[in-house]
Amino acid sequence: MSNPRVRKIADRIQVVVAEMLERRIKDPRLGFVTITDVRVTGDSQQASIFYTVLGAEDELASTAAALESAKGVIRSEVAKQLGMRIVPSLTFIPDALPESARALDEVLARAKEQDEAVAAQRGSSYAGEADPYKKPRVIEDELDDEDLDEDDRL
Repeated sequence: MSNPRVRKIADRIQVVVAEMLERRIKDPRLGFVTITDVRVTGDSQQASIFYTVLGAEDELASTAAALESAKGVIRSEVAKQLGMRIVPSLTFIPDALPESARALDEVLARAKEQDEAVAAQRGSSYAGEADPYKKPRVIEDELDDEDLDEDDRL
């Protein structure tokens, strides 16, 4: 979708569909829907509309059925608002972004817990010796000069 005209069409479709769902579509199966993204093919023949639904899995299924049944009304309103000769066909796709964001949040929470556990152990013991500085070596078996013979001194 590098064409600016196609991007403008996608943005306009997103606004029109969101307004339709908010004001004109009165299906009781329709849950709290948010249109997250619209992608239009380069020839403006297909429009993929990504949406999220606030609620449980059964609300997602009922909302998908409501959107599928209202697809014709929404497409006719998109055609009227855009004023194009060829109106793209609409495909509603549930957005997978919330699930992947939730999984990412869980991974980050687990990493934070592990970091806190490591930080709690950090002050309890040192990694090396208690006194890490080098000291001169002390020879414990030093012989006094008086104990040495004449031959040992040379």
